Amino acid sequence: MGDARLAAAGDAQAFERLYRRHVARVHSLARRMIGTEDADEVTQDVFVRAWEKLGSFRGEAAFGTWLHRLAINVILGRRKQLGIRRERFVDGEKAIGHLSANPKGAEAAIDFEAAMQLLPDGAQQVFVLHDVEGYKHEEIAEMMGISAGTSKSQLHRARLILRDYLDR
Repeated sequence: MGDARLAAAGDAQAFERLYRRHVARVHSLARRMIGTEDADEVTQDVFVRAWEKLGSFRGEAAFGTWLHRLAINVILGRRKQLGIRRERFVDGEKAIGHLSANPKGAEAAIDFEAAMQLLPDGAQQVFVLHDVEGYKHEEIAEMMGISAGTSKSQLHRARLILRDYLDR
């Protein structure tokens, strides 16, 4: 019997193993979608919710897939709860002006993470969900309550802004 089934039956040690196996990915997702200062708390919320909802895990998908979808729902819910309402749509030139010049070298990955945090909110969420996490535009549209066309335009905007930032 797998750890997910054992945990669903109340085995705390099995849940701890699941936690250790998946916490880094959930935390990374939270950091990218909600910011560094709230990532720890949101990650904990995801695992509390997972513990509460384990009975609904039917094993049709991998536990990691189920947990990832749950994490996105918790993160998007937290964003609404916190009233994060930065600009959903933004002119590219305006956004580019907020990004500082990018020093070349070994810090490129760190700079890319920093650049992602500076993207307009809607563009950032779509970029993370599509290009980092691999969701399709239709899935993103459903999760975020936007149209697939809006998802596509926000992804395009994010890529242009990031490309400009990285070319500096």
